[in-house]
Amino acid sequence: MISKSNYLKVNILLFSLFLVFSLSSCDELFAPVEEDINGGAYTEEGIASYYADKYEGRPTASGEIFRQDLLTAAHKTLPFGTMVTITNLKNGKKIRVKINDRGPFVAGRIIDVTSRGARELDFIRDGIVNVKIEYDL
Repeated sequence: MISKSNYLKVNILLFSLFLVFSLSSCDELFAPVEEDINGGAYTEEGIASYYADKYEGRPTASGEIFRQDLLTAAHKTLPFGTMVTITNLKNGKKIRVKINDRGPFVAGRIIDVTSRGARELDFIRDGIVNVKIEYDL
């Protein structure tokens, strides 16, 4: 039979180990993809796509109503209300959008924009495009 003091020591040890392992993995979950230490700018490169028309009028994850004629976007982790600059790496065109939704949920894609955003970035015909996302921390 295990004494109460040994039982307590084992539980404290197990809890401490659990806490150490849990907290040690948190840094990577919340870190930006790339951070320029000198300028304090967040940048990320990847594939952008745009929303289907079926989402028009539906609430976004932030609670705002989705509208294709606005310059808004969905990102997996950036805070709602964050203003980001998106650059089409194929033609250099840029737009500024507000993050108000979560997504995209397709592997390899980093941002979804409205059809207005896709038109201004000139990738409606292609459907997807390589982009760079930037904002100041």
